[in-house]
Amino acid sequence: MISTQKKTSTISIIVPTLNEAGNLPLLQAAAAEVAELIVVDGGSTDDTVNIARGLGFRVKKETGSGGRGMQLNSGAKSASSKILLFLHADTQLPSDFSTLVQRCLDNPKVSLGAFSLKVDEGGLLLNYIIALANLRSRLLHIPYGDQSFFMRKEDFIKIGGFQEVPIMEDFMLVKAAKKRGRIETLPQTVTTSSRRWQRLGPIRTTFINQLIVMGYYLGVSPRKLAEFYRKR
Repeated sequence: MISTQKKTSTISIIVPTLNEAGNLPLLQAAAAEVAELIVVDGGSTDDTVNIARGLGFRVKKETGSGGRGMQLNSGAKSASSKILLFLHADTQLPSDFSTLVQRCLDNPKVSLGAFSLKVDEGGLLLNYIIALANLRSRLLHIPYGDQSFFMRKEDFIKIGGFQEVPIMEDFMLVKAAKKRGRIETLPQTVTTSSRRWQRLGPIRTTFINQLIVMGYYLGVSPRKLAEFYRKR
């Protein structure tokens, strides 16, 4: 039985979901180390909600036009801990993540941290692309959401949380957090599913991702960027 109210940790994990029933059991190990794991469901049509409740996770339902940012904000608002960790349902944290997170945020100069990235089934090309992504994250201090952001709840509130937009909410959060302090990418890795790279292929997926970022910098609205992304 997993307890979601342990008093030994100051971390709340927040997981946005949409039809992630098959991935939820993988979160049990992480849930056992933290004060609570909150699943915020965006309208799943599979058994996500029932499975999450059966595993002892807290469950909130949040549907609307605010996208994943709305889900994450909802989970953060209800979190009881001083540290928030935003985790994708298809991503597994390193075994000592709670110690790593708290040690990183013990530095008052750090406003937001993230892990380096690893994929569960990557060939040579995909592993090369991931290595470049990790290099970008460390050198430019721009991690992406699949690297599992963590930050103090106090800082999260002061920067206004996630923008409730259809896409790029993670990118916008990092930009806002940079104004409060340093962005730290830890060398330890989270392991995420390669399913989105497999669907379109590593090169095409990377090219589309870069077009989205370029469009953002050129002032294209998140709504139009999301429409472009969904059509690929």
